[in-house]
Amino acid sequence: MHNRIGMVVVGTGFGSAVHLPALRDSEHFQVVGICGRNLERAKQSAQEFAVPHYGDRLEDLLQLPEVQAVSITTPPFLHYAQAKACLLAGKHVFLEKPVTMCVAEAEELQRLAEERGLVIGIDFEFRCVPHWQFFHDLLRRGEAGQPRLILLEWLVAGRANPHRRWNWYSQRACGGGALGALASHSFDYLHWLFGDLKLISAHLSTAIKSRPDEEAVLQPVDSDDTCNLVLQLGDGTPIYANISTVAYHGVGHWLTVYGDRATLVIGSGNLKDYVHGFQVFRGEAGQEGWQCLELPASYQLAKTYPDGRIAPVKAVLERFAEAILHGKPMLPSMREGIISQSLIDRAHQLSDLR
Repeated sequence: MHNRIGMVVVGTGFGSAVHLPALRDSEHFQVVGICGRNLERAKQSAQEFAVPHYGDRLEDLLQLPEVQAVSITTPPFLHYAQAKACLLAGKHVFLEKPVTMCVAEAEELQRLAEERGLVIGIDFEFRCVPHWQFFHDLLRRGEAGQPRLILLEWLVAGRANPHRRWNWYSQRACGGGALGALASHSFDYLHWLFGDLKLISAHLSTAIKSRPDEEAVLQPVDSDDTCNLVLQLGDGTPIYANISTVAYHGVGHWLTVYGDRATLVIGSGNLKDYVHGFQVFRGEAGQEGWQCLELPASYQLAKTYPDGRIAPVKAVLERFAEAILHGKPMLPSMREGIISQSLIDRAHQLSDLR
């Protein structure tokens, strides 16, 4: 395969929509197998992407001699067992977030990888979205000065329709909910942008308490669809975060940093694509109005796609390949996954105490 990394993709939802197109366009990977619980869907994805092997048993695909790494895109409650099986088989792992169901599971996966000299990469793709990289560098250059207050709003309508089908996402025990789907990203990029975080309070709520299953029978929903979080940085700077997946005509995704020199904002009102549409604004202290900052050409990705998720996922996968092929440090790794997972665990604990 000309030094390409043989990859199996596990999961035919997000895996087929995002990971397979990203891997197909990478010069570092060759997808040799697709695994899915629905064998017919796995077969269809294999045919669409010209993948030679497919199946509904991961252990069978791990036996293929050309497999060096596995991309796990299944629901969170399956991550630990699947990733552990891959590591014990000597395969590198690229893992979707949230990484596991609890931090103890994530820490065990990290230990197994270190003992075997294997790489775990985590798909925190906001680190590779051009406007977010630009925003990161502006903060590092001190464009906002010392932060005084940080506000996060991520209000979208993805699950606002009460007739959307009941599935694993509706169940807390399976890792469903806005906390895992969205706040896991936020916990990672806040740590990336600002450093150590402490979660002070969390209120998780469920507005839509039942959804119809495949037979149109209403089933109970106990996963959160709205998260209200208060965090603080190491120096005590407060972060107020409101995240919801049931907000018709929500504002989209916005992060505002109020500093002692200026206010910096990154945001997008695009409710259909959570990567396309970001802009960065700066408001100078003592001056009226906002300046929209043009993204420098050096931040642009070489190729973009109609689905905005594919390009940044591909960029994270390229880092994964460099870590495997050349021993470069993997960022984001399971260490970053553990940080995010520990905050998810803490949010559940704090909310349960209410």
